[in-house]
Amino acid sequence: MPVDLDSWIDELASSRKYQGIHLPRETLRDLLEQELPRRRSPKEAIRAVREKLHHIVAPYLGDPDYDAAAIDLESAFQSGNPVEIQSACAVLLNQHASTRERLPHLVEFYRAIFDVTGKPGVILDLACGIHPLGFPWMGLPHTVRYHAWDLHQPRVALLNRFFRLQGLEELAYHGDILVNPPQTPADVAFFFKEAHRFEQRRRGCNREFWQAIRTRWLVITLPARSLTGHRLLADQHRRLVLETIRGLSWSLTELEVGGEMIFCLQKPSLA
Repeated sequence: MPVDLDSWIDELASSRKYQGIHLPRETLRDLLEQELPRRRSPKEAIRAVREKLHHIVAPYLGDPDYDAAAIDLESAFQSGNPVEIQSACAVLLNQHASTRERLPHLVEFYRAIFDVTGKPGVILDLACGIHPLGFPWMGLPHTVRYHAWDLHQPRVALLNRFFRLQGLEELAYHGDILVNPPQTPADVAFFFKEAHRFEQRRRGCNREFWQAIRTRWLVITLPARSLTGHRLLADQHRRLVLETIRGLSWSLTELEVGGEMIFCLQKPSLA
């Protein structure tokens, strides 16, 4: 029986669980095209796609009220007080596990990275989440061009509002970077705590994806422990990075700040 992909995409997109996120249609199409050839029936493929979507979307569930967050940011910036601005950003960063863990170490975290890469003029923040709200701790000038990509449309809208308030260009984009890797040339690309999740979505995808990013430095971070702290992940995640770049003439500098493993990968060229 022929499969009407657009109808399946419409059904997935209209699911109550995902409506507020506005997932890109390209993401849903990619997942369906992966699963349909592997499954005995379209219904079985849909079940597999829903399972993958759960892993992709889980970090977004329970997100803050983005309209209220925007009002809080506006108020902080109107005060003109850098302490109030950092405080408003910290409240939001504290609401997500990945950025919450980093919050006590932000100044040290960025200093360690930029000591290796140099301070960038152009940044790509890939699968960014709310990480760009860490900009007040980065020690970068407002002339930096900060590009950020995320699957979550309301989050992207908040980030562009933040960029405007911060005096940066509004360069946050709604899209699927695995389906359409950004082609903007950059000095540094951030890919924080996502490489292992990309492997869950499409095994082995990181190598091709990392190669497609046109950056001098690609900075990958991964947790050294599970969120509960009970599982040690350092060896597993180091192996993921080393296997992904095997045979490539990229230099690697490994750091660790606050239990977050940092892999600074230098490419020989932007190509």
